This record gives sequence, C-alpha cells and structure tokens, in this order.
Amino acid sequence: MDHLFLEITLVLALATALGIAARALKQPTLLGYIVTGLIVGPLGLMRLNNADVIDTMAQFGIAFLLFLVGMEMNFAELKHVGRPALKIAGGQILFSSVVGLMIALLLGFEWIPALYVAVTLTFSSTIIVVKLLSEKKALDSLYGKIVIGILLVQDFIALGVLILLSGMSGPGLDPARLPLTLLATFAKGAALLVAALAIGKYVMPRLLHRLAGSQETLFLASLTWGLGVAALASLPQIGLSLEIGAFMAGVALAESVEHYQIMSRVKSLRDFFAVMFFIVLGSKMVLGGGGEVWGATIILSAFVLIGNPIIVMALMAKLGYRPRTAFMAGVTVAQISEFSLIVVTLGHRLGHIDQRVVSTVTGVGLITIVLSSYLVLYSEWLYERFAPYVTAVWPRSHAEKRVGRPPLNGHVVLIGCHRMGHNILHSLMEMKREFLVVDFNPDVVARLHRRGIDAIYGDITDPDIQDMAALDRARVVISTVPSLQESMNLIERVKGSGGKAKIIVTAESEFDALTLYEKKADYVALPHFIGGLQLARILEEDRALGTLEKLRAQDMAVITEHP
Repeated sequence: MDHLFLEITLVLALATALGIAARALKQPTLLGYIVTGLIVGPLGLMRLNNADVIDTMAQFGIAFLLFLVGMEMNFAELKHVGRPALKIAGGQILFSSVVGLMIALLLGFEWIPALYVAVTLTFSSTIIVVKLLSEKKALDSLYGKIVIGILLVQDFIALGVLILLSGMSGPGLDPARLPLTLLATFAKGAALLVAALAIGKYVMPRLLHRLAGSQETLFLASLTWGLGVAALASLPQIGLSLEIGAFMAGVALAESVEHYQIMSRVKSLRDFFAVMFFIVLGSKMVLGGGGEVWGATIILSAFVLIGNPIIVMALMAKLGYRPRTAFMAGVTVAQISEFSLIVVTLGHRLGHIDQRVVSTVTGVGLITIVLSSYLVLYSEWLYERFAPYVTAVWPRSHAEKRVGRPPLNGHVVLIGCHRMGHNILHSLMEMKREFLVVDFNPDVVARLHRRGIDAIYGDITDPDIQDMAALDRARVVISTVPSLQESMNLIERVKGSGGKAKIIVTAESEFDALTLYEKKADYVALPHFIGGLQLARILEEDRALGTLEKLRAQDMAVITEHP
C-alpha cells in the first residue's frame, strides 16, 4: 500500500510539472498528462507496480467526464445552432469520415480499425477550441459563432457514435450482421435515453429537492446515481457501456434545480480522475513498430491539419462565405477531440481494435493538438500569407455582402444590431442619418434587408468587410460588440487609414475600457455602468417610482420587436 501512494504521488507530481510546461508553451494541459504516460509507460523512465489500480482510476475518469457532459448537454441548443453551422458540420463529418476511411484502408488497416480511425478524425476538441478562441477574444466573431455551432453538432454525433459502439462487444464483428447489430444497439440507447429523460423530469427533481438540505448527502446521492447507472448499463444483460451509462445519468440530472451545485462538487473529482485517463492513454502507446505506426500517424495527422480545414473552407465557400471567414473557421478544426480518444479506448476494451490503433490515434492527437494550437493563435498572420492563394480560387459570390447602393461617405457604421444596437438603429432612422449596419447574424441582416435598410452580413474584422463598410469615409463608427480584440482592430483600422470618424466601442470591464481609451477610442460604452446611471437617475427624479410601469412598457416593446 505504501508503494501505491508513493507511485500515485510521483505520477501526479510529474503530471503537474508537465502540465505547467504545456501551459507555458500555450498548449492544453492534457498534452502534459499524455506525455506523463509516455514517461511511465513505453519510455520506461518510471516503472509502475500498481498499473491496474491506475487503470481503474482512469475508467472512473471517463465515467465522471461523461457524467458531467450529460449534465451540461442541452438538446434544445440544437435548435439555435443555425442552418449554416448544421450544414457545415454535417458536410465536414461526412467528407472527413469518407476520406479518412479511404486513407486508413490505403495504409493497410482492416475495415473495422479503418472505420474507427475514420470516425476519430472527424471530431474536433470543443475544450481546446473554446479556450483558444476565448484567449483571442474571438468567441463573438462571425467565424467563432460558426465554429461553436459546428463543435456542438460534432459533440452530439460523437455521443451517438459512443452509444452505437457500446452495444457491439466482442472481436471480429460480422459485416453481414452489422446493420442488425447497429439497429439493436441504437434501440437500446434510445430507450435508455428516453428513460433517463423521464426520470430526470418526474423523479429526480423531487428526490434531489428532499436531499438538498444537506450538501454532503446531495453529493453522495449524485455520485451513487451516476456510478450506479454506469455500472447498470455495462451489465451483459443491458449490453451498453459504462461511458453511456454515466452520460445518461448526467442527462437525468440536467434539468434539476440542483444540477449546478452537483456539477461544482463533481468537477474536482472529474479533473483528478481524468488526469489518470490521459496518463494511462499515454502509458499504453506503442512507440515501436517503426514506419508502420509512425508513418500512419504522420499521414493521418497531415490529413487532420490540412484536409479538415480545406473541407470546412470548401463547404463555407459553397455557402457563400468570404475567404477570410472560412480560413479562420477552417484552422480551428485542425485537431482531434478528447471524444476521439474515448472512442478508441472503448473500441480497444470491446476487442474491436488492437493497441497499435489506439497508439496511432493518440499519436495523431498529440501532433494535431500541438500544431493546431499555434494555427489558431496565429491564424491572422497565416491568412495574410495565404490570402493571395485562397482568394485566387475563391468563388466571386459571397453570403457576406452589401446590398447595391451608391458609395458611402460621411455615414454612420453600426456594428451589431442586437440589444443595444437595436435602440441605436431606431435613433439613426428617426434622425434620418445615412448609415450602414454590419452584423454576423444572417437572420438579423435578412430582416433589415426586407425593411430596405442597408446592411452587410459579415465579420467587421475582415478587411474586405471593412472596405465594403467604407470605414475610412465614415463620420461615426459605433460597435456594440463587447470584444476587446475586435474593438482594438477597429480603432487601428480607422486611425491607420487616415479616417476622421469618431469611434464609439463597447467594453465588458473597466480595465478593457481603459485599454481602449489608450488606443484613442473617442468613447467606450460600459453597458452595466450606463444601466446603473439610468437606474440612479430614475431613483433621483421619481422618488415615488410612478414611472416604472411606463418604462417597463417601453422596454418590453423594444425587447419584443424584431429589427
């Protein structure tokens, strides 16, 4: 027992050090954990005598990971993804899986391992991409919104794949019986999902409400439920897997009032055991095999790094997006997902694939995660270098376009026509000022066009969109998008082109506001600050608060009215 505690302590210390090193290199920490596994596994620099215990902890890591994924999963979100994201995600998954399958077969994989490889190449990492876009302040950009929609669709498809795989246990699947096996597994998964949703709606809220008086009891009951359903699903009589059981258990708690409290308590357990999962994954990599393993790993990595972005760009070109928007979105999908690693881990446990396939996919994960992180962080610099080649083959028709109008001069540019921008739009119309709206919501732009309002569907950080908006000839530029990076880009573009426009931008914090004032913004709007001033003025001027009903009616009219 003493050796077990010592081994776990040493492994965690090494994982901590390599995780810190990964962050210093602008890499996700899971990269450091996988490298930890390489050190204690195939490299043999640290030999473990209690590997079975750590393997079991890794299975807990997967269970907790999917338990929380289930709790965070909102099936209603699919309705808000938008048709462009659905089309791009669907096309990318289809083309990536077909091309990936062809490459895997040409590399000598049997058809079942090739199918696993193809599936793993289609999913991109939501955790990594969201983190990188957040660091770049690009989550609110047009390409950022599209990418988030793509990733959401990919996550739903990945969970469907896990459900199907979980029911196909045993090596040597018979191709003739595969359709029937898939249908039976899908039926069992659908039944379990329906049962989880029903329990979550009618049973769990009452039970959790009774337990909510004691945080410890609520925490223990949640763990018992999650692990119990995972264990039940993995029984031979059920024929699914602990991963799917854990996910379904999370779905059952997703609609409860207490699910945020449960998530906050379980996350620390997930983080600890998930570290063990990535360490075990790295420890079981096969570094031998010469060109057979590493040759396939490099070729498949090249497809993910180059092929997947090209597929996304081609689909976006077909839908009419401008080259910069498509390029920026394309480079974000140039890595495989943590779901991909879970898929091959499950496939190996079910006996469908051997360790070399798991090692190949893990190697692809290491390479693509490292390189794609820099692709995303330096995507603007890369686009400047590749723009001449991209635009040379790009279709001339664009979804991001301005309706035909005379050249603009001395006009107002309004960036973002939702919420605060909606009120500004009404004022500009009443003042009868010449103005142009730029928004990356196609539905908003379509409604504006139907009303005869001059509007562009696009991302204001795109130089082509900036030229179409005639920023250098504008009198006033107003941005209601609270993105520091976008606002700084806008100020530099207007000031750098010699424009005389007054620049009004929006910030989320006082620190961002000071930064924008240093960049020579003429005014920075802080929505919560302005809201506080308005409320203070109401309290000072109307002590009886008799005007609240009138103000409420005015606000409701604006909120419910579509631009």
